[in-house]
Amino acid sequence: MKKLILLFLAVFSIHNTIAQSTYILCGKILDTKSGKFHFKKTIVVEKNKIIDIIDGYIVPKGALTVDLKNQVVLPGLIDMHVHIEQEFDRNTRLNRYILNEADIAFNSVGFAKSTLLNGFTTVRDLGGTGVNISVRNAINLGKIPGPRIFTAGKSLATTGGHADPTNGSSRNLLGNPGPKDGVVNSVEDAKKAVRQRYKNGADCIKITATGGVLSVAKSGDNPQFTIEEVRAICQTAKDYGMHVAAHAHGDEGMQRAIIGGVKTIEHGTYMSKETMNLMKQYDAYLVPTITAAKEVEEKAKIKGFYPAIVVPKALAVGPQIQGTFAKAYKYGVKIAFGTDAGVFKHGNNGKEFGYMVDAGMPAIETIQSATITNAQLLNMENEIGQIKIGFFADIIAVSDDPTKNITTMEKIIFVMKNGVIYKK
Repeated sequence: MKKLILLFLAVFSIHNTIAQSTYILCGKILDTKSGKFHFKKTIVVEKNKIIDIIDGYIVPKGALTVDLKNQVVLPGLIDMHVHIEQEFDRNTRLNRYILNEADIAFNSVGFAKSTLLNGFTTVRDLGGTGVNISVRNAINLGKIPGPRIFTAGKSLATTGGHADPTNGSSRNLLGNPGPKDGVVNSVEDAKKAVRQRYKNGADCIKITATGGVLSVAKSGDNPQFTIEEVRAICQTAKDYGMHVAAHAHGDEGMQRAIIGGVKTIEHGTYMSKETMNLMKQYDAYLVPTITAAKEVEEKAKIKGFYPAIVVPKALAVGPQIQGTFAKAYKYGVKIAFGTDAGVFKHGNNGKEFGYMVDAGMPAIETIQSATITNAQLLNMENEIGQIKIGFFADIIAVSDDPTKNITTMEKIIFVMKNGVIYKK
């Protein structure tokens, strides 16, 4: 009797293990570290991790199988610049006054799902109202589908700066927002604003180091923080285990941000050679956001789409970013993949790959920027960005070889995140 019980337990244990495992049959796997392909492999996924990668197609009887023998398999992609709370349209300014937090949260559910279904299993959200923190938490708890989110919560600005939440308001609503609202006007404000973001649950810090295109303000590129304020933000963020990203179009604002300790420069529109040298010297990364630049340029040509004060900025900045990216890449500036999705439709993030290739970056390097590089910046290089034993089971597939046809990255046909299949 005892032997029968032990045999039953052994059989049950084997069956249970198989039931929890998924066997993915892969015709080609792109090794993002080496840039080479591996052929005819079986990825074994158990719970949320890759537990084995086997030569050939080997599946135990009764195991859950995914057949990707005719596809190209890659690790889940990482976008370092999204805004998960919104998609910019004609009503965006009005929505600031009529949408409640619940409205923003419900809208975000769709944006998060679209992002995930298009292959981006991890994103860095660089600014919203703070609802993005709750969206991150809901995804982590499995309440809604979406990418793994690292969020800045509310961006930091100076009074009247690009992320001042009262820009464009009537005088009755302008008020005097301070550090709690993400508005900084001194070194002490800077420290308090970072600590408030930490208290709110942010993962990183975003500052608007210069003017911006879509803010209702005249300048799109003037410096908007002193270097002392930037240093205070970066040092305080470091104390709390957070890195700092800086929205920056103008050159002077970029230089202050880089010298002050910022890790990534977002957009970088009017970056000079001197600033490129600083980027290399201080080990800072450029996040190009070419897709957003293309979008704002096109939308600025539609009468009434943007407020009149925005139009000249959009028409000036839009054509510049791709060219600046090309120069920075050739000059040896480190590149991190990021799109500014939310300025354009979530889910179209993959267009960025084509724009980067058009500007002269080899296809494999664009993919590495969206996997290896971004995983390192998020301190998750041992967990995401590669298909490797022990890593999270963030796995996607495309129908063509992306090193030869980069547009295939816009048509993701399989998505697994944390071992759960979302698209097949």
